[in-house]
Amino acid sequence: MSQASLSVSGITVEVDGTIVVKKANLDVRSGEIAILMGPNGSGKTSLLRAIMGFPSYKIIAGNIYLDSLDVTNLPSWERAKAGIAIANQAPPALSLKTKWLFQKIAEKYGTQEELGKVVNEIMLQHLLERPAFNGFSGGEVKRAEIATVMLSKPKVALLDEPDSGVDVESTKKIANMIDAMAKKGVAILLVTHAGMLVRNLKMLGRGYVMINGRISQGSNARDLLKSVLEEGYRNFRGSDIQ
Repeated sequence: MSQASLSVSGITVEVDGTIVVKKANLDVRSGEIAILMGPNGSGKTSLLRAIMGFPSYKIIAGNIYLDSLDVTNLPSWERAKAGIAIANQAPPALSLKTKWLFQKIAEKYGTQEELGKVVNEIMLQHLLERPAFNGFSGGEVKRAEIATVMLSKPKVALLDEPDSGVDVESTKKIANMIDAMAKKGVAILLVTHAGMLVRNLKMLGRGYVMINGRISQGSNARDLLKSVLEEGYRNFRGSDIQ
C-alpha cells in the first residue's frame, strides 16, 4: 500500500442507485497539493464527498486510507476526527457569527493560538461580526471556508473549487493559504477548473483527470494543466483512463 497520507484504492461510489465514481485510484502525500480536473459532471465532487463520508455517497467497492488507517466504513465525523477536512463548493449561509464559528472550531481542534494569525493573513477581520457565509462575496466565502479547514488542523484537506467565482486578488490569497497548509505537511486534494489558481501554487505534486466517473493515472500537475488548457480533455478519453 502507498505511503501517501491519502490513498484511494479502486473505489466505486453510488448515489441514489447511480454509479458516479468508477474504480478510482489516487494518492496524495503529506505536504503535496494534488489537483483533480475534469469536465462538469464527471464525478469530482462526488469523489471528494465519498472520501469525506457523506452518507448518501455509498462506497460499494474499494478502500480509502488515511495513512495506514482504513477509513472506508467510518462515518464522516470519525473521518473528521482522524484528520480529514473538506471545503465545499457552496457552504450554506449560517445565522451564527463568523467569529463564533471560528472560535468553536479553534477550541475543538486546539488551534486558538493560530486563530488571530489565520484571520489576519486572509483578511477576514471585517466579517467576524457578520453571520457566517451570509451575504459574503464569492472570494469571502471561499477564504472563510478555507479558514475553517486550516483551523481544524487536518492531515488531509479536500478543497472543492476554491477558485470558483473568485477575483484575481482573492485567488492569490487563496493560493497562499493552500500553500501554507501544504508547508505544514497537510496533504491537499484540490478540485479546480481554472489555471490561475494552479499557476499561483508552489507546492504542487501530481495531477489527475476525471471523466465519466473514471480517473486518469497521476502525472505532473503543471504538465497536466498545460495539456488541459491547450487541448481540453480529448487526450484523456482513451487508454489512460482507468
